Amino acid sequence: MANHKSSLKRIRQNETKRLHNRYYAKTTRNAIKALRNTSDKEEAAKLYPEVISMIDKLAKRNIIHKNKASNLKSKLALKINHL
Repeated sequence: MANHKSSLKRIRQNETKRLHNRYYAKTTRNAIKALRNTSDKEEAAKLYPEVISMIDKLAKRNIIHKNKASNLKSKLALKINHL
């Protein structure tokens, strides 16, 4: 266990941030899954900007890598265009 007050505080902060990041990452993954399972083009086109926004926010905050975000957005765009 940590001995310094600052390291104890850092442990608390890291745990809080980990839970926060985990929540937003999971929410985004669920939104991506919902978009992929959609077979209606109009509904998918409506969901697409919201999901892209979520992915961009995760990449901006370094929760996911920027290249992974680009790959996800590209695959989703292809999926919608093929509907």
